[in-house]
Amino acid sequence: MDYEIRPLRADEWALAKELRLAALRDEAAPIAFQESYEEARARSDSFWRDRAAGNARGTDSRMFVAVAPDGRFAGSVVLLVERAGAKDYLGTVVDRTQGVIVGVYVRPEARGGAVIRGLFDAAVAWAWTLDGVDRVRLYVHEDNARAEACYRRYGFVPTGEVTPMASDPSRMEREMEFEKP
Repeated sequence: MDYEIRPLRADEWALAKELRLAALRDEAAPIAFQESYEEARARSDSFWRDRAAGNARGTDSRMFVAVAPDGRFAGSVVLLVERAGAKDYLGTVVDRTQGVIVGVYVRPEARGGAVIRGLFDAAVAWAWTLDGVDRVRLYVHEDNARAEACYRRYGFVPTGEVTPMASDPSRMEREMEFEKP
């Protein structure tokens, strides 16, 4: 099946919401995402509209989606831009401008193929167009071997940095990075 990989459009907020809710029902959700299905489901439509608008045209974040031939979203990734001297999404001041990938999700029927590679290709390509960005990073839960293997196949490598998971500080997330060639 062919998928179109492209940035989210602001008017696609309902499709983005539906995909996020599907992601939060996935068996890996408790170790892959920082919010629960119940929290996301309780958010207003205006929240989802604003989120889509910001991720569609933002200079500090961009969502990339894989669109199936039937128009349904098969997967997505979000690239956030972390500016040197500012706090990252975890609240730590960063010493360099970089991209960070969050919200990675591909529906089960689209896994194991070109969808995740296409999504990463789009996000990383956009990152390289941004002034000063020469690295993209992400975090993977220590128990999420499937996701870590996927990231390694793409070319992400562990940095050795770990951070406690916000929802359970006894569990760790590993930082991985992909540097600009």
